[in-house]
Amino acid sequence: MTYLVLRCGTDAPLPASLPKDAHVHDLSAIPTRQELKVMDALATEILPEDPTPSLDEIAAQPDVSHLGTPQLAPQPIPEPLRTVVVGTDAALSAVLTRAMRADYMWVEFGFVPAQLADAPSTPASASTAAHNWGLPTDAEAAWSVALTAPVRPVPLIRNDSGLAIAGSAAICSWDGGEITGEIIVDDAVLVRQEAGAGAWGTRLVPMLDAPGIVAATALGPLYGEPPAPKGFLARLRNRHTPEPGALDHESVRTGRAVQAGGTEMRVVVDGVSAKRPVDRVTFYRHLRDLQIARP
Repeated sequence: MTYLVLRCGTDAPLPASLPKDAHVHDLSAIPTRQELKVMDALATEILPEDPTPSLDEIAAQPDVSHLGTPQLAPQPIPEPLRTVVVGTDAALSAVLTRAMRADYMWVEFGFVPAQLADAPSTPASASTAAHNWGLPTDAEAAWSVALTAPVRPVPLIRNDSGLAIAGSAAICSWDGGEITGEIIVDDAVLVRQEAGAGAWGTRLVPMLDAPGIVAATALGPLYGEPPAPKGFLARLRNRHTPEPGALDHESVRTGRAVQAGGTEMRVVVDGVSAKRPVDRVTFYRHLRDLQIARP
């Protein structure tokens, strides 16, 4: 096996168990496409040409087997490449996005949350991805899983801008207030309202199995500071500040896709906001699964 370790925005010590011939690179906290050329090069060296069906060919298949239970990558790999990302969920999102866009999702991935690598006594609760995958909460065990645990595929969730989600994503109002618009999970309406009806958007998280996405309505701000209410009635209605990130657990829905349309919406992927508001966005399951090492 070839090991590639990407330390993203951290100088965390490497474990003694890391093979001496591993490729180790220190990158930005959120690595750029230029920085990730090292991963491109290793993937191309190991599998110069992919003999399996292309994404277009998979999409044209009459059945939907590729949207069922996540599968191991079908590519005939002479020597597996395991890329271990040491960093935040946002760093992992950037790495997965690059692999997805270059279409080498056969690469195996391991993940060591930055806060564990930097401070072994710190809980991994800040990493939604680590929580979703049941990764260990101490550094030594996290490294062990990232380097040696078998791959257990999960759905890879992306949006229509070509960004992969590592841990979670959110759709909310650009100004931080209650959302105006409609959010649908497959055929189920999650949110349909004018601003002021109590919904602040939605938070969605990749699942471990089909259909791929679990989403819930937000009952409080999902990003930034909400605007101050205007007028007496608005102030009266909002006299109790909603809890940031609070979710309506009775609204939980699962599906293959989440679609939203509305006014001045903000899209947040793994804590990183889009640079400008949108009036529509779709999150959906990618046609290839994520090959992640997990317990």
